[in-house]
Amino acid sequence: MVSNITSTHPAAFLLVGIPGLEHLHIWISIPFCSAYTLALLGNCTLIFIILADSALHEPMYHFLAMLAGFDLVLSSTTLPKMLSIFWFRGREINFYACLVQMFFLHSFSIMESAVLLAMAFDRYVAICKPLHYTTVLTGPLIVRIGMSAVFRAVTLMTPLPFLLRCFHYCRGPEIAHCYCEHMAVVRLACGDTRFNNIYGIAVAMFIVVFDLLFVFLSYIFILRAVLQLASQEARYKAFGTCVSHIGAILAFYTPVVISSVMHRVARRAAPHVHILLANFYMLFPPMVNPIIYGVKTKKIRERVLGLFLGKNV
Repeated sequence: MVSNITSTHPAAFLLVGIPGLEHLHIWISIPFCSAYTLALLGNCTLIFIILADSALHEPMYHFLAMLAGFDLVLSSTTLPKMLSIFWFRGREINFYACLVQMFFLHSFSIMESAVLLAMAFDRYVAICKPLHYTTVLTGPLIVRIGMSAVFRAVTLMTPLPFLLRCFHYCRGPEIAHCYCEHMAVVRLACGDTRFNNIYGIAVAMFIVVFDLLFVFLSYIFILRAVLQLASQEARYKAFGTCVSHIGAILAFYTPVVISSVMHRVARRAAPHVHILLANFYMLFPPMVNPIIYGVKTKKIRERVLGLFLGKNV
C-alpha cells in the first residue's frame, strides 16, 4: 500500500509518531491539543485586534501581526497531522504531501526568525533614533521587509523537495517522527546524501548565526542608548518596551539550542526524548508569543480586555 514500484520514491510514508511512547499517544495528545488551541486563539486574536484597531497600525504591531501569522501557519503545518496520529492512528502521509509539509515547516521557521530580527531593528530605531522612527520605518519599508523574509525562506528551502524527490528510498517507509522533518526523510534515502546533510546544517547555521548576530548587535546599541538616559525611570521605561521581544527571542531560540545540544551530548538518549524536544519547538513559540505580548504590551492588553469584556478599555 505504501510503495510504488513504478518510481524511485514511495507513494506514501508512515509517520510513527513518538517511538517508544505509542501506548501514551492519547495522553500526550491532551497537552498538545491544549497548546495548539491556545496558539490558534491567541494568534488569531492578535491579528484581529491589530487589523481592526487603527491605533495599532504602527510598525511594531505590523511586525507582531506578521509574527502571529507565521506562528499560525507553523503550528498548523504539523499539529493537525500529529493529532490525527495520536487519536486515529492516521500515520500515512502522501509522499508529495510530506514534501509540502517539510517545505512549509522549515520555510516558516526561517520567516519567523527574520521577523524577530526585524522587530529588533524596530526597537533599535525606536530607542536609538526616536525622532526618525516614523520616517525610517515607513509602510513601504515594512512591506519590503516582510517580502524579503518570505523570499529568503522560499529561496533557501525550494531546493530540498526537488533533491528529496530524486532519491531512491530503500530503508522502508516509516519516518520515526511526528511530521516530515528534512533529516528524518533523508535517513530513509539510499545513495549519497552528503549534500543534503551539509546543505541542511549550513542553512540552519546561517539563519541562527546571521539573525542572532544582528539581534545581539541591535541590543548592544539599545543598551548603550538606554544607559545614557538621564533618569532611572526613563531607562526602565525604554528598556521595558523590549521585554516582550526578548521573551519572544528566548521562546523561539531556546528550544532550538536545547535540541541541538541534546543531539550532540545525549546521542544515546531514547528517540522519544529528541522528538519531544522537536515537538516542543513547534508548539512553544506559537503558544507563548501571544501571551508574552498580551501581558507585557499595554495597548494589546487593553484591546484584548475590551474584546473579551465587551467594553472599550
